[in-house]
Amino acid sequence: MNKQPVFEDNAGTFPVSVFPAIDPSRTVLFAVGAGGNPSRHVRLLNMLAEQGCTVVAPHFERLTSHMVAAPELALRIRRLRLALDYASRMERPISAVGHSIGAAILIGLAGGQMWMHDGTRLDFDADKRIERIVAFTPAMDFFRAPGALDEVHTRMQAWAGLLDSITPPSQTAFLKSALGSLVDARFIEGAGHFSFINELPPHVVDTLEDREAFFAHLALEVGKFLLG
Repeated sequence: MNKQPVFEDNAGTFPVSVFPAIDPSRTVLFAVGAGGNPSRHVRLLNMLAEQGCTVVAPHFERLTSHMVAAPELALRIRRLRLALDYASRMERPISAVGHSIGAAILIGLAGGQMWMHDGTRLDFDADKRIERIVAFTPAMDFFRAPGALDEVHTRMQAWAGLLDSITPPSQTAFLKSALGSLVDARFIEGAGHFSFINELPPHVVDTLEDREAFFAHLALEVGKFLLG
């Protein structure tokens, strides 16, 4: 049965959904995208739990602008780190999965320098507890400054939708180009930005022809990477 403990920091309280594996071998930190609610990914998270990954997924307020403000981003980073502290107490290897801006934050925690649209660098420490990262449609514009990814040495599996107009596939191509053999990049024909979310946002129609088959394939490939 899933649990939802409530955490607290100096900005208030926030829930964290925990999907426990029956026979856990790894803990997975999940970083949701702008929508803020990991329950939209519940099918994938349950599938990962079935494969032996206990998933820890903090909830956030929805980001209402594509031009995310530094305080909003800093709040998410701080709360993901608190969830990572919780995951560490399980004393198992830790990997992470993130979508869009959540994937970008995970890359920042892995050592990437995140730069805001006004040219200022977001100041926070890297966290080397995460051994592997799966990045769905990562928002890579935060890392365009020279050398921004030089300190990232974490193995990644990165997924992009060829029809994504929010974080286009060129952003995943940039990640692959910067990190080379560290990144297993997957470019999915017919997929858009929200194709990697089980429960689509209101008024969004997915471009994938067979979402059921795609999610079965996605969960299998992500699980093999995380547990390999």
